[in-house]
Amino acid sequence: MTEKGVFITFEGCEGAGKTTVLEHVYASLKEDGRKVMKTREPGGIDIAEKIRSIILDPEHTMMERRTEALLYAAARRQHLVEKVIPALKNGYIVLCDRFIDSSLAYQGAARGIGMEEVLSMNQFAIEDHFPDATIYLDITPDQGLTRIRDNKKREFNRLDQEAINFHKEVYEAYQTLLERFPDRIHKIEADMPVEDVVQETKNHILSVLNR
Repeated sequence: MTEKGVFITFEGCEGAGKTTVLEHVYASLKEDGRKVMKTREPGGIDIAEKIRSIILDPEHTMMERRTEALLYAAARRQHLVEKVIPALKNGYIVLCDRFIDSSLAYQGAARGIGMEEVLSMNQFAIEDHFPDATIYLDITPDQGLTRIRDNKKREFNRLDQEAINFHKEVYEAYQTLLERFPDRIHKIEADMPVEDVVQETKNHILSVLNR
């Protein structure tokens, strides 16, 4: 019988370093001989990547907030059933850059749709497939946006055009989620040197794997 996989998501505000930390942790776990896969949201598969290009296109400034939320949920559903669930069934540790918490913070709180409304929408999309654990990289909006401005290689997307108050709403929403899901979401200070963030992240993931 195949060992059940573990679904671990990475969350944080813009510029928190999720992608960088995930890449390092993925490489480290692979060196350890772990069966591990990395992916991202929105994206990870062809259909979801096409939806991603629509959502994050800087020219799509007229996109209505519920349209945005529904597109994220649609991409999430396809990515989950096509890539994540099969990998979990085959015993992989799946590391995913963003998942449902991003929708709760960005669309639920910052867009003003309401966390419960967005949660309901996404429960339809993911059924009962919540992450086994979530790494939240904590950094203030000011620090994160400064990192983005300084990183010329980073993808510039529609969310980067939002005013600072939008990003502050996202940050506060993540604090609310930390209180709501304390057993699932683990906070790591993201303003430490990247090697320290990576090590602390890996240590927590190993503790999850050894439960």
